[in-house]
Amino acid sequence: MSGLILFEVIVLAVLSVVLVREQGDELRSRTERRLEYQASVLAVLTSAAMSDGQFHTLQHVLNAMRDAPSIRAVQITDTQGRTLVSSDSGMQGKLMLSGTERTYLRELNKPEIFSIDKKTSEAVAPVRIDGVTRGFVWIYPDNSQDRTQLHKLLGFTLLSAFFGIIGCTIFASLMARSIARPLGVLMRATRQLIRNPEDTASFPLAVTSANEAADLTMAFNLMVASIQEQRAGLNETLALLDSLLANAPIGFAFFDRRLRFVRVNQFLAKMNDLPVSRHLGRTVCEIFTEPVGGRLEESIREVFERGRAVQDLELNGAPTDGSSQTRSWLANIYPVRTDGQTVRWAGVILGETTERRRAENALRKSEKLAAAGRLAASIAHEINNPLEAVTNLVFLIRKGRLDAESTHYAELAQHELARVAEITQQMLRFYRQSTLPSSSNVCELLDSVLLLHHGRVVSLHVEVVRRYAEDIRLFCFAGEVRQLFANLVGNALDAMTPRGGRLLLRVRRARVYGQPGLRVTVADTGSGITAEVRRHIFEPFFTTKEATGTGLGLWVSYEIVVKHHGTIQVRSRAGGGNGNSGTVFTVFFPLGSEDAVAEEKHALDGVEITG
Repeated sequence: MSGLILFEVIVLAVLSVVLVREQGDELRSRTERRLEYQASVLAVLTSAAMSDGQFHTLQHVLNAMRDAPSIRAVQITDTQGRTLVSSDSGMQGKLMLSGTERTYLRELNKPEIFSIDKKTSEAVAPVRIDGVTRGFVWIYPDNSQDRTQLHKLLGFTLLSAFFGIIGCTIFASLMARSIARPLGVLMRATRQLIRNPEDTASFPLAVTSANEAADLTMAFNLMVASIQEQRAGLNETLALLDSLLANAPIGFAFFDRRLRFVRVNQFLAKMNDLPVSRHLGRTVCEIFTEPVGGRLEESIREVFERGRAVQDLELNGAPTDGSSQTRSWLANIYPVRTDGQTVRWAGVILGETTERRRAENALRKSEKLAAAGRLAASIAHEINNPLEAVTNLVFLIRKGRLDAESTHYAELAQHELARVAEITQQMLRFYRQSTLPSSSNVCELLDSVLLLHHGRVVSLHVEVVRRYAEDIRLFCFAGEVRQLFANLVGNALDAMTPRGGRLLLRVRRARVYGQPGLRVTVADTGSGITAEVRRHIFEPFFTTKEATGTGLGLWVSYEIVVKHHGTIQVRSRAGGGNGNSGTVFTVFFPLGSEDAVAEEKHALDGVEITG
């Protein structure tokens, strides 16, 4: 309001000055034109009177002109400046002209208006008789009336400006009040919202006008409503994320730059057999013992320093000092940035792989036991044939004529042979399948094997490609078929160590020589198998893995395929794992009657092995 009033005063002052100046210039111009006209008329009258010698008539004219309100005095002088006729009788015959006026005692062609000072002006006109200047007419105007008129105009202007300022101020006050009131309400509500963003009880604000302030209030109401909706959505999202973090079946933890727990979910707390509160504020080494704590701390520090994630970190040890059981974890550590560049926290996804490793160890032990059992059964089977021959020979010897001592020795030999036969029979009974065959999903058997090898697949960065046909079932001994797949997948992973590669598993229906069945393919991009090695891979105890291999895996797999009346083929290209090498094992299982599948057959007829 003060600024508005000051602006109005300045504008009205400028307008008043301009108006008064323009009016003054108009009055001055009008006065000059009037003086010029009066001087011209008086010069003509004077010229006529001087020609006729009638100066007394000029006195009447001058007296009449003096009585006019715009003329103060009038006089007529000769060319020397001596007064001939004057409205003031005391000036006749005298030299009363000033220095400025004397400069105009020269040859003039027309009346001239000049100023003695800033407030006084005069008019002079030549009196010509027969083209010769005989004198001059001087008129002294009276400007008091013009000044009075100008003062009245200035007073009227100032009065109008005063009332104009008062009116504009009242109008502006009313307008400002209609605008300032809703703006004040909006300002108070905004400050309240700043102090407590959750307190929106005063919204929406009431709209009581139809001006720009009302539009602003409505826009602010819409903004607050949008903020509330976004906050509600954000709270729901945070609630979902908190629920996911708290109940996810995998461990989550976040660490600050001092390598201290800032947040941990319940699953990780249960994994370590410690409450969540025991984790917060503690370092990694205070929760995990060496070497787990040291390796995890080193990896987290690397994430903070380099800003890059650490993936598939395998950890083995005990979580706390009070636990002596060896456990295994798979950790993925990633940076958490707040401004797009600075790493503020480090997130850790920790999954326990203890049970999976135990299952893998159990599978390896089972494979070794099965191989040993098959080896023992094979040896027992081979021993049993000559043992029966020796038993028969001893029986025939006892039927002959022997002395008492020889008969006694023959009986001892027969007794010991019976013991050996019993041992071989026990070995054969131990090897014989104790369960019955059943219908099994081949794809599920393959997936269960992959689950057991998941740790190696992840650590080697092997890409697994599954191409399964739908609903592929086989009437088989599920345990043995699973062992077959475990051998093939394990060998493929060994071939891709340590460079990694691609593992293809395919299950589809097929027909071989008119026989319907299913074909299982296990292919890898590993180092490959040379032609010389391929000729011996199904032989027992033949291995290229030196100290880590037993040479029984593919031999056992071969027998399982034979037992299910199937065929196995192998194709390979050796190249050291440079991208042009790899191995493909293809197993074909015929789909016959359940009795045919259940029948155990150990002969090698019908098994196709190609290199």
